[in-house]
Amino acid sequence: MNTRVKSNPASLFYAGGLSLRLLRAGLGLLQGPAPGLSARLAFGLFSTPLPLKWGQRKPLPAPWVAQPWELMGQRLCAWRHAEAAAAPARPRVLLVHGWGGGAGQMRALAEQLWLGGMDPILLDMPAHGYSAGWRTHMPQFLQTLHAAAQHFGPLQGAVAHSIGALALSHAAARGLPVQRLALIACSAPPRQVLGWFGHAFGLRETVLQRLRARLVQLGGTGLETFEPAWLGAHLRQPTLLVHDRDDRAAPLKQALALHKALPIAQLQLTDGLGHRRILQDAAVARAVLRHLQPAI
Repeated sequence: MNTRVKSNPASLFYAGGLSLRLLRAGLGLLQGPAPGLSARLAFGLFSTPLPLKWGQRKPLPAPWVAQPWELMGQRLCAWRHAEAAAAPARPRVLLVHGWGGGAGQMRALAEQLWLGGMDPILLDMPAHGYSAGWRTHMPQFLQTLHAAAQHFGPLQGAVAHSIGALALSHAAARGLPVQRLALIACSAPPRQVLGWFGHAFGLRETVLQRLRARLVQLGGTGLETFEPAWLGAHLRQPTLLVHDRDDRAAPLKQALALHKALPIAQLQLTDGLGHRRILQDAAVARAVLRHLQPAI
């Protein structure tokens, strides 16, 4: 198992536990006689954030206040500083967590942004935190980002982590009205993530093809539109990339490729912070604030 974890980032999420080992065995048995059923079950697992939100969600402490909102009848939750309504001139910044995370992971960044004169809005994405649902996927992340920009905008900036950062980069390239971006520990593209997932569960290529087709069907766009080359040709916002050299969940290769591809990008590397501690680092928060502050 340790070897798989080192070579396959998906194993950090799916390798442990008897129930997941049983799922791997069951999917393996189904692939031959019932590839369609195997693909549906695999996509259901792929679309279920782990660990389940009930086991980790906690309300943000004061002065952060829940801001319920809806997207096509689905109840969602955002968090905002209690004094934000009294300071409407503050530039607004959207904060987006990654897969299996929650708004609370972005609180240290939000506090630095508030102290720097900005109005941070922390999202609980669908099936995460205090937002409704148990399953979600990249197309729903994108839909939520565009809706949140309309609901909470105008946006001076947006900060996102991991899968959220990949979704934000794609949404911005597709017209999300935001001025500046900060992408922290940006995830690899869906094609690569699906490959890791398939390897973790021993999925055959025929089953993986069905999973890729399902994502394309739901999102209405090819998976190549998440690759650095496509993003570099379409994303025009000034972008700060922050990545740790020792990140095992989101290898550094993605940040390096994005830095090379994007027309206006800065890359800041850290050491020893990994995939999640990077969100708590004071130096990272200061760099994000400097990048997002509007020019005077």
